[in-house]
Amino acid sequence: MKYQIKDLQSLFHQVFQDEYNITLEFGADEPFYYAAKNKSERNILYCREDFFASALHEIAHWSLAGVERRKKDDYGFWYSPDGRDIEKQREFERVEIKPQAIEKAFSEACNYPFKASVDNLSLENYDPSSFISNINKQFNLYKETRFPLRAQRFINALEQFYS
Repeated sequence: MKYQIKDLQSLFHQVFQDEYNITLEFGADEPFYYAAKNKSERNILYCREDFFASALHEIAHWSLAGVERRKKDDYGFWYSPDGRDIEKQREFERVEIKPQAIEKAFSEACNYPFKASVDNLSLENYDPSSFISNINKQFNLYKETRFPLRAQRFINALEQFYS
């Protein structure tokens, strides 16, 4: 099966657009969440270029963000670009465990290969096994308990579309 970002966009809009006043757009140089500044605007979730995995990843972040976070551009989070030292890398990974566990569930729901993203090419000889283990632990915890509501709704939509 060929994975099309337009399919993700369509599914995302079917499930969330009206209720959350949001659109999923692709083609951006960098992923970004734009929080609407007034009622006449839509919230916009931008994913990188036309990358399927980028869309899954950004939808995972959005599905985890609470009401107050969704009122802020990029959910009010900091982002430290590629080139982080080991201390900043560990902080990045700490905040990425839950969204990447959700991304893994999205990937599983549509039979798309999941690859954890350390998002840092400058660390030489870096071993991400601890990070990957933590993502897997969180993924299993979500499966044993429950995924966040919006994440579960999208998992269901993906399973139905890709089955």
